[in-house]
This record gives sequence, C-alpha cells and structure tokens, in this order.
Amino acid sequence: MVRILIVDDHPLFRQGLAAMLSKASDVNVVAEASDGDEALMMARKCKPDLVLLDIAMPGKDGVEVLKSLNSEMPDVKVLVLSAFPERQFAVRCLKNGAKGYVTKRTAPEEIMTAIRVVMSGRNYISASLADLLASQVKSVLAPMSHEKLSDREFQVLCMLGQGKTISQIAESLSLSLSTVSTHRAHILKKTGMENNSQLMRYVIDHNLALTTD
Repeated sequence: MVRILIVDDHPLFRQGLAAMLSKASDVNVVAEASDGDEALMMARKCKPDLVLLDIAMPGKDGVEVLKSLNSEMPDVKVLVLSAFPERQFAVRCLKNGAKGYVTKRTAPEEIMTAIRVVMSGRNYISASLADLLASQVKSVLAPMSHEKLSDREFQVLCMLGQGKTISQIAESLSLSLSTVSTHRAHILKKTGMENNSQLMRYVIDHNLALTTD
C-alpha cells in the first residue's frame, strides 16, 4: 500500500484528487497539506512513500519543498502535479529530484500510471516531456537566457510574460514588492534585456506564457 501526501493550496482540488485515489486498492492518502511549510511538517510526521506536489503555493513554493524533501527525506518519492505546463517547470523539477511531472489536466488514469511507475523505482516521463528533455540536451552547450535563472526568477519571468504586475506577482507568491522587484532586476541583468516589454516578447516567443487555467 502506497502512503501518499497531497500538497496543494486548493482544497477542492485536494479533495477531488483524494476521492479519485481512494478508488485504487493499492494507494492510501495519509495526509494533505495546503502550503510548503505544512507539507514539510506533514511529511516529517506521516513519513509518506510518495508526495504529490503542486508548484505554485503561498510562501515556500513547490520547488523549494522538493529540494527540502530530497535533502531531509531522500527515500520519499515526489511526483509533481501542477497547473503549469511541462515547458515551464518540468525540467527544473526533474533536475531537483522529482521522479515525474504531470499537469492537472492529465487524465486520472495517467496520474495513477505515473504513481505506479514512480513507486516501481522509475521516473515517469510523458511523450511531451521526453521531447522537451531532448531539446534540453541539444541546447546544453548553449543555454538559453531563461535557463540561467534561479527557480524563483524563472517563475517571476513567466508571470511577467503573462502581463502580471509586480503587485499581482507579489500577492500570488506571497512575497514583498521589493523582493519581486529584486527578482525582476536580476532577470533583466541575466537575460540582457532592458524592460518588461522585452521580457514579455521573450516569454511569448519561447512559449513560456501558456495558460495554467
């Protein structure tokens, strides 16, 4: 029986996912968490076999939680289940220790397949993610501008590319205005761009502004 911890800041999604998983005889949802800090607390308390982890959460985001879990509890497997399209965060999550990445639009049957693949000791790689990984290998000698960014900077870049303001980003990520502004400054410096218009064009040109709705 696979013991699962669900981490997502939307209670209705957690409940729906837990209900779907309850239909399987080989998994058991032992706990839920609504943010990064609660996720780490519940993981330490319940010692799950697998964490289903969202990326976008208030405060400590999913990538930060992923790093902490791999450091503290390397035996716990993490499957990222996110609203963000694979192109935005999948490769970063895999590099930080996730065993797979599926989007919230994925069919329930595929989510169960991903869970079983990960628990068998393999990584779950969808066909679209395999293509994305192949493109990453080709560009390893010449990294693109957004690949130079930290995980949080990349998240801010994607949101700027969607036309969000500093205030909107700060509210969404539970960060201060000054912190988001600092991230923006670092993004401009690392990419060699000068303003939001150039950042938006870059995000659009590289298909990083896909909707998460």
